[in-house]
Amino acid sequence: MHTMWKGTISFGLVNIPIKLHAATENKDIKLRSLHKKCHSPIRYEKVCPVCEEELDAKEIVKGYEIAKGKFVVLEEEELEELRKQTEEKAVEIMDFLDMREIDPVYFNRSYYMSPNEGGVKAYGLLRKALTESEKVGLARIVMRSKEQLAVIRVYENTLLMETIHYPDEVRKASDVPNVPQDDEVSKKEIETAILLIDQLTTSFEPEKYTDAYRSNLMALIESKRTGKKLVTAKVKEPENNVTDLMAALQASIDRAKPAKKPAKKPKKAAKTKAKEA
Repeated sequence: MHTMWKGTISFGLVNIPIKLHAATENKDIKLRSLHKKCHSPIRYEKVCPVCEEELDAKEIVKGYEIAKGKFVVLEEEELEELRKQTEEKAVEIMDFLDMREIDPVYFNRSYYMSPNEGGVKAYGLLRKALTESEKVGLARIVMRSKEQLAVIRVYENTLLMETIHYPDEVRKASDVPNVPQDDEVSKKEIETAILLIDQLTTSFEPEKYTDAYRSNLMALIESKRTGKKLVTAKVKEPENNVTDLMAALQASIDRAKPAKKPAKKPKKAAKTKAKEA
């Protein structure tokens, strides 16, 4: 499993060298955008709309828009210095609490934690302590230049870290429009709904749930592949500059040729002398 981060967990005076591994993966099927006419993949280029120039990474800087069209420019060196000041490669457990106190709306991403060199015993100690106490650790970590809150808990004998949103990152439910304040339902309707819920209540078995759309999409792709319904993107042929080059050479030759001098006309004086003789 790929290691995406190395550091330490600290709680009290205990430090545990650990590695982070992504606990989930994106299974979305990625589709490319093609030109309908020739089936060539579409490129998305970074172009300045004012200069009408295509830009490379060195020509792009970060900016924070403080008003419409007005930005504070942040240099990469300034951002790097800020990252160095905050990124200590440490997961600091600040508090321990009951997992049920955290609403799922706060959860973001999950990471498995494995012990790094010299951290096996301390890793086992934290895992055992969390299991016995039925608590989770609330920690702070800096990842990808962002300070995040995280919950550390035990999942199938492995320490799992789940990053969670800060309170100001979770929008207020009271701002959701058109939510009725009162439940205008009868007692009979409530009892019927609860009966239906009881009949459909079961234990959570994640293996029995599948992504039907993804399965159907892959089946469609496979049927087209086996049915040879494939298209080939046209390859742009290299530009042939021979004609242009020959034209340029010929123009250069023509320009270098000396201008033709007009033919000299016989002098009239000479003709007059010849007649007199």
